[in-house]
Amino acid sequence: MPLQAARAFGLLAPSGHTPVISDAPTRKEHRTASPIVLRAEKLTKRYGRFTALDSLDLEINAGEVFALLGPNGSGKTTFLRLISGYALPSAGKLFIGERDAITESHSVRGRIGYVPESAPLYRDMRVEEFLLFMARLRGVREVDVGDAVQRVAKQLALLPVLNRVTGTLSRGYRQRTALAQALVHDPDVLLLDEPTNGLDPRQIIELRSIIKDLKGRHTVIMSSHILSEVARTAERVAILLDGKLLGVRAVSDTPDLEDWFLSLT
Repeated sequence: MPLQAARAFGLLAPSGHTPVISDAPTRKEHRTASPIVLRAEKLTKRYGRFTALDSLDLEINAGEVFALLGPNGSGKTTFLRLISGYALPSAGKLFIGERDAITESHSVRGRIGYVPESAPLYRDMRVEEFLLFMARLRGVREVDVGDAVQRVAKQLALLPVLNRVTGTLSRGYRQRTALAQALVHDPDVLLLDEPTNGLDPRQIIELRSIIKDLKGRHTVIMSSHILSEVARTAERVAILLDGKLLGVRAVSDTPDLEDWFLSLT
């Protein structure tokens, strides 16, 4: 089985080729009592002389929908890749709950679901087959795999297409399938990189509703360069530019997100 999807969804260590397969912790075991689910301290990522993320300090609350807003190349995707374990930081610290996401990467990944911007699906696999495969890869206990797949299929209205080959799905159903694999192990934190890219207006509205339904049970961290989507979906927003964090605000306290964005950038 090729490893493209496992690598893209953050299931391979950056320097290795072994999928992260372990028993996914139960919600009782991995819910933290702290209201802070993610904390970054001077988090930095360099590629040679280029600094993609520059000394980021940020806290994200458990159960909220948090948006990373900025143009392409601002550091949004880099930050999500660091959270997912897809990449390692050059400097700084990153905590998921009380766990160090760098030194305890193996256990932290069981708490995270990740949907990259261009989510690769095995185009010759049926939807149910793909989700069963990803559930096992994400460490869901074998006795629970079938129920986990049925849970996310119902949650994301995938039951009618479970027997369809993923390569024949519409863009909207492919996005739902990618989201389902990220939720199949019931993670604390869900990462969505530009989730509405390529969707038509109806699909965008449907995805927005799904994201709002997920908050509370999951912390949703999404990236976007679309002001209107952030305003309609997120509770708090951070603006990034050239790898630097320029500001963080509650959307409800920002009457005109566009004016605030322009004032900072």
